[in-house]
Amino acid sequence: MRTGRCQCGEIRYRIDVELIALYACHCLECRKQSASAFGMSLEIPRSGFRVTRGSPRFWARDADSRGTVRCAFCPNCGSRLWHESAPDSKRLTVKAGSLDEPVDFASAIHIWTKRMLPGFVIPEGAERYPEEPPE
Repeated sequence: MRTGRCQCGEIRYRIDVELIALYACHCLECRKQSASAFGMSLEIPRSGFRVTRGSPRFWARDADSRGTVRCAFCPNCGSRLWHESAPDSKRLTVKAGSLDEPVDFASAIHIWTKRMLPGFVIPEGAERYPEEPPE
């Protein structure tokens, strides 16, 4: 089991399933959202995700590769918590920085590498894709 929260603690969640993948996404939107060189997201089955405190807000944006992305965030502090393609999607991606315990970044799959910042070095042997990984 993993737990996480927004920066102010108003929203908390729990993950009770095995992770599908950890992504380091170098797309423009993830860079803007994280205000960093990339965004980190854990892909999980929705069935094992529960909000345990608070009520997030959502806004939607177009994605480079998959239609629309619904973005969950805390209405108080603004922390981004997860992304989903629809309210009933079977998978979602939790923003890894919102977890209470850190993830092992050594297993990260780097995606949208064609947009990564100049000078960023992906570790040798890390799985990588110029855009989205294959389904």
